[in-house]
Amino acid sequence: MKIGRLFLAGVLVSALSMGLAQAKIPAAPMDDAAKAKAEEAKAKAADAAKKEAEQLAKAQDRVAERYKKGQGKGKAAPAKPAKK
Repeated sequence: MKIGRLFLAGVLVSALSMGLAQAKIPAAPMDDAAKAKAEEAKAKAADAAKKEAEQLAKAQDRVAERYKKGQGKGKAAPAKPAKK
């Protein structure tokens, strides 16, 4: 009986301590320089994402054109020889 109560007490203490350990500390307020730097980083990331999306679209268009050209010939695309 004592072992069960000790086990239950241990579980209760660890559950409560986990809740306290996961509590978040509020973020410090940002000054104007930090806000400007964050906005600049966000703009750069958005620009990079836009460029990557354009490059992906161009690559997909090239692959689609190559596929369409290969369909009209009626033969399979040449396979690369296996390396030994």
